[in-house]
Amino acid sequence: MQKLVVFSGAGMSAESGISTFRDSNGLWENHNIHDVATPEAWQKNPELVQRFYNERRKNILTATPNPAHRLIAELEKYFEVQVITQNIDDLHERAGSSDVLHLHGNIRLAKSSGPTAQYTTEFYPVKGDSLLLDQNFCKDGYPLRPHVVWFGEAVPAYDDALEIIQQADIFIVIGTSLVVYPVAGLVHEIPPACQAYYIDPKADQQQMPAQYQCIAQTATEGLQVLFSELCKTHKN
Repeated sequence: MQKLVVFSGAGMSAESGISTFRDSNGLWENHNIHDVATPEAWQKNPELVQRFYNERRKNILTATPNPAHRLIAELEKYFEVQVITQNIDDLHERAGSSDVLHLHGNIRLAKSSGPTAQYTTEFYPVKGDSLLLDQNFCKDGYPLRPHVVWFGEAVPAYDDALEIIQQADIFIVIGTSLVVYPVAGLVHEIPPACQAYYIDPKADQQQMPAQYQCIAQTATEGLQVLFSELCKTHKN
């Protein structure tokens, strides 16, 4: 089977009612990103950071996968599908995708807030929607924090994503503005013979390599068109 890799961003989950990471005024749910999404923010005000992500987790738990998520899961009938997502929600998994790599973490999991937190491979499932600073601790006694890669932290899954992308026969970038590095640079790592597509309402405004076919539509609209095209080609 051909290897099809999907690289998804915030626009993918926006259709499920999950707020995008960064809107036009640089805020996330009315918070300055540097107040809630950096290690320094946690050191300065862990109560605010924990409360912020508890609210994001509640939002995610009440959201449901949209048609674009379900179409990606359905592609597994025709291709070997690997999803790489920048999103911290679990909507791909709930839609039925069986192989999902979270570049920026998964908010349904927690990890230690100790000195080596950004490199840890030990994660704790979050029961319910909230983590509590005075009740939830790692085995070393540090309060648990969300399993989210913050600005200024390493992206441990980057090398795994790079290896996957370099083996792709078909590569679909969907719902990402490609402004968050280093992961945005992954779009340049596909093989020369790879079929590449970029689905985003502003796709035609991006400077994408010539290898990419730009589809200036929403995640669901663009995937509906591409799904039919890919499956038709596969059957032929």
